[in-house]
Amino acid sequence: MTLPDNISFVTDEAVLRGMHHKMMSRSSDKVLTRLDKHCRDILALAPFCVIATQGPAGADASPRGDPPGFIRVLDDTHVLLPDRVGNNRLDNYVNLLANPRIAMLVLVPGMGETLRINGTARITNDARLLEASAIRDRAPKIGLLIAVEEAFLHCSKALVRSDLWNPDSHIDRKQLATYTQMLTDHVEGLTAEESERQGRIMAERGLY
Repeated sequence: MTLPDNISFVTDEAVLRGMHHKMMSRSSDKVLTRLDKHCRDILALAPFCVIATQGPAGADASPRGDPPGFIRVLDDTHVLLPDRVGNNRLDNYVNLLANPRIAMLVLVPGMGETLRINGTARITNDARLLEASAIRDRAPKIGLLIAVEEAFLHCSKALVRSDLWNPDSHIDRKQLATYTQMLTDHVEGLTAEESERQGRIMAERGLY
């Protein structure tokens, strides 16, 4: 598709809101400033979340996953998100060094509603906080201590529309190229053999 000339854009909040129905109270008034029982129950069952940060070079969003309850509630306004073995890009962590603002989207498989958390985060290497996040006797080197400023539920429409939790809608992975095939197209000079070699090193490092 070629972008048309003279694309119209919405640049005013009043215009934007005028294009939509007025929020109902269950949307406008649901924001909490601390974690209540329902937030805690969701976090205890959640094996997956997406975090988003903003740094000098732009925004980043990345997935985080572990056994349910890995987002540890420390008190009514703080959670601990452990870091695990990964690709070491550290995009979100570098962003947080410059800008502590963070957003988190928490998902529970089979549940259409999601939990959104907004606040600030600091990178901690304090063993007293990290030890309880150990898996296979390996505590994370660092984690994010997140101060909760807003917590609220998000309705299920996005997951209903996407049919995300329906296994019958899952693709056959063979419809897409393999990860190695994609990487060799994306990384100049990377051969399939070198990609596989690097993959073996990452596999040896394990999940934890």
